[in-house]
Amino acid sequence: MAENFTIAIIGAGPGGISAAGRAAQEGVSHILLESAPHIANTIQQYQKGKHVMAEPNILPLRSAIRFDAGKRESVLDAWNQDLRSTKINIRYDSEVNAIKGHKGNFSIQLKDGTSISAEQIVLAIGLQGNLRRLEIAGAEHPLVQYTLDDPEAYQDKQIVIVGAGDAAIENALALADNNTVYLINRRDEFARAKEMNRVAVLEAIEAGKIECFYSSIPESIHPIKGSNTKVSMTIATTSGEAAVVCDHIIGRLGAIPPRQFVEACGVEFPTTDANAIPELTERYETNVPGLYIIGALGGYPLIKQCMNQGYEVVEYILGREVEPADEPLLQAKCDELPSKPRVAELLEQIREFLPLLHGLTTLQLRELLLDSSLHSVAPDEIIFERNDYTNSFYSVIDGSVRVATDKQNEDQIIDLGKGQFFGEMSLISGRRRSATVTAGDNCILLETPRSTMNKLINSVESVKRAIDETFIVRALQVSFAPDASLDLLHEIARDCEICEYKAGDIVFNEGDAAESLHLVRRGSLMVSRIFSDREVVLSYVPAGNYVGEMGLLGGGKRFAAVKAAILTETIKLSADAFQLLLLQNSALRNKMESEYKQRLAQNIVMQQQPGGGDIISFLMRQGVGEATDVLLIDESLCIRCNNCEIACAETHAGASRLKREAGPTYAYIHVPTSCRHCEHPHCMKDCPPDAIHRAADGEVYIADNCIGCGNCEKNCPYGVIQMATTQPKKPGLLRWLLFGHGPGPGQIDLTRYPKYAASDNRDAAKRAVKCDMCKDVKGGPACVHACPTGAALRINPAELSAYLDPY
Repeated sequence: MAENFTIAIIGAGPGGISAAGRAAQEGVSHILLESAPHIANTIQQYQKGKHVMAEPNILPLRSAIRFDAGKRESVLDAWNQDLRSTKINIRYDSEVNAIKGHKGNFSIQLKDGTSISAEQIVLAIGLQGNLRRLEIAGAEHPLVQYTLDDPEAYQDKQIVIVGAGDAAIENALALADNNTVYLINRRDEFARAKEMNRVAVLEAIEAGKIECFYSSIPESIHPIKGSNTKVSMTIATTSGEAAVVCDHIIGRLGAIPPRQFVEACGVEFPTTDANAIPELTERYETNVPGLYIIGALGGYPLIKQCMNQGYEVVEYILGREVEPADEPLLQAKCDELPSKPRVAELLEQIREFLPLLHGLTTLQLRELLLDSSLHSVAPDEIIFERNDYTNSFYSVIDGSVRVATDKQNEDQIIDLGKGQFFGEMSLISGRRRSATVTAGDNCILLETPRSTMNKLINSVESVKRAIDETFIVRALQVSFAPDASLDLLHEIARDCEICEYKAGDIVFNEGDAAESLHLVRRGSLMVSRIFSDREVVLSYVPAGNYVGEMGLLGGGKRFAAVKAAILTETIKLSADAFQLLLLQNSALRNKMESEYKQRLAQNIVMQQQPGGGDIISFLMRQGVGEATDVLLIDESLCIRCNNCEIACAETHAGASRLKREAGPTYAYIHVPTSCRHCEHPHCMKDCPPDAIHRAADGEVYIADNCIGCGNCEKNCPYGVIQMATTQPKKPGLLRWLLFGHGPGPGQIDLTRYPKYAASDNRDAAKRAVKCDMCKDVKGGPACVHACPTGAALRINPAELSAYLDPY
C-alpha cells in the first residue's frame, strides 16, 4: 500500500527544502523526494570554495531554512543542519518516473518501482540535469567539459570558457589566478550576470587576468597533431577569425528545461519554443489543479527567489493569503500613476493590452516591472526626439503616442495606441532615434532599460519574434512604404529573413543575380567594384540604410559587391516582395528610380576618382565603420599650426583629448587620435561606476564619478582614452593679458609656472579623459572651430561619399 502525504515536494534544491521546511514548521504531512544522495545537487556541483550570492538584495528571505551569502560549503552545512532541526521528511535516491492522478489523489511513481500518494505536489526539480552543450564541429573531444569541480586542480593551463552567465564568470574568476583564461561572450556585455559577478569579471579583464572575446562565437574545435592534451578552438570575432590553443574547454551554456517529463505530468506550455516555461498562476499552480512549480523550472533561478517561493507555495496550499515579497516595491511604482492602481490591477492591464508580453508569466511580468519605470505623460509632451541617442524601450499601457518618422514631412504621423511599443529601432541598431515621439491623450508608458529588454529578447522567443517582426515592418514603413497598409507590411515582414554577417563576410558579389534587397539593421556595409584587377570602394552603408535596390531596378544583376565592415545584421527582402511594394506605390517607384540614377552617377564619380574609394576602404580598416562621428584632417589644407590640439587643451582644463600628429594617414586624409563615438562604445561596457554615458546628441563622455580604474583605456581599440591627473585651472584670458598671470593659451612649457602643471606623481589620483565633442561648449567642437584653413572636419561616416565626391 502506497504511503500517503498531504504535500509531496519533488526536488531538494533551495525551493524544495524551503517548501519542506515550511510544511514541517506547520506540522503538515509531507515528503521531500530527491533523486541524488544529497540535497541541492546543483550547488553540490559548484566549484569548491565558490561564493554563493544572496540576490536580489532588496528582497527579504521567507523560509524556515537559513540562507546567507557565503562559500558553497558553509551554505550547504547550514542547510543540512536546518534539515535536521526542522525534522524535514526527506528521502534520497528517489528518482520520480511519472506523476498521475488529480488533486487530492496524485500517484507518484518512483524509479525503484514504489509509489507514493499525495494530495498536492510541488515540482522544484530545477534545470541543471539538462545542460546545454556546444553544437560545433569537434565538440565531442574529451577536453571539452561542462562542469568545474575543483579549480585548484588546474595549474598553468590554457583554458577557454564559453558563456557569459554567472556560472561562466565564476569559473573564469576561480581559474584565473593559476591559469591563462579566455572567456567567450556572444554579446558585447554581461547582461545576464549578477551585479557582483559583472563587476568582478570586468575588474579581472581590466587587470589582464582574463582575456575576453566580446561579440564572438565559437566555430569549431580541432585536435593538434601529435598532442593528446591540447586542442585549438576557432572563434568568430568582430574583426575576423581567431584561433586559441588550449588545454581545456569549459562550456557554461545554461540548461534545457525537462519539458518532456513536465508535459507528461499534464502541464501545458504557452508555446512550442524549447526555452518556454510553463504557464503558472500567481500562486505557482499549473493548469493541473494541485500541481505547483517553483524555482528555475518556473523561470526564477535565483536562490533567494526559489526559497521565498517554497515558503509561499505551502502557504497557498494551506489556503492562506500571502503578499509577494516584491509587492511593496511594485506598489510604490504604481503609486506614481494618477489612478494609483493596485499591483494586480496593473499586471492584469499589461497582460491584457500588451500583446508583446503575452508570453510572459505573471512572475516574469513582476520582474520586468521591477526593472522598469512607469510614466504618466502629458499630451504633446516629447518623449524623445529624432537623432537622440537614448535607447530604452517603451510600451503603451494606455492612451496613445504620435510618431513623426519623416524629417522632410512633419505632418506624416504614425499613431500608436494602447498595447503597442516603440524604441526598438535604436535598441537594436545602437544608432540615433529615427523619429520624434510625442504623447497623445491619457498616455501611460512603461519604460524598460536596454539591458533588461535585451535579456528578455534573449530568453523569451515570443518577445524576440514580435520585436523582430515589428522592427521589419517599421523599417519597411520608414524606408519604402509610409502609406502601405499594415496588413501588407506584416505579410511581407513574415517572409523577410534576418541575416548576420561577420566583419569581412560577403553579402553578395558583383555580377550575382539580384534576388533581394538588404536593409541594414545593425552594423555597416561597404560597397565596392573591381576595376583593372583592384577593388575600389564606392560607398559606406550604415544602419538604417539599404543596399541591393540597384540590381533589382537595373536588369537583375548586381552592379557591385557588398561586404560587412563590422559585425552586421540585415533584413533580407526578396525581389518579389520589393516589386509588390513598388506596384502598390507609384511614388515609391519614382523615388527609387531617382535614387537609382543618383547612385549610378555617384558610382561613376568614384570610378573616375579611384583614390576616393581607396580612402573609404582605408577608413573602414581603421574602424570608422562603427563610428558615429570621426575627426578627419585634410593634409592638403593642414598648415601644422596645432591650433586644433591647443584649442582642445584650453577647452578641457589643459588636458588635450586630441593627438594631431598621431594616427594613420592615407593620401590626403589623416585620422588623428581622437574619439570616434562608436555606435556601440567599447569603453562603456566595462565601466564599474557607470561613469561613461551617451548624451542625447550622441557624444560619448566620461562623468565626474570616474574612479580611474583604466578599464575604458584598455578596452578602447583606437587608443583615444588616456589616464590623466587633474591639472589646476589656469587664470582667465584677461588676467593673463593684463597682468601676466599664469601661462597663456597654448603655452605648453610650464617650467615658469610649475603650480599649473599636471602632477607627475605616480600615486596621484588619475581619471580617464577623452574627446566629448565639446558637448557643453556653445558652437561645438573647439578643434574644428580653431582650424584656420578648414582642414579639421568632424563627419558622420555615412557622409563620406559626399565628402569625397569633389575630389
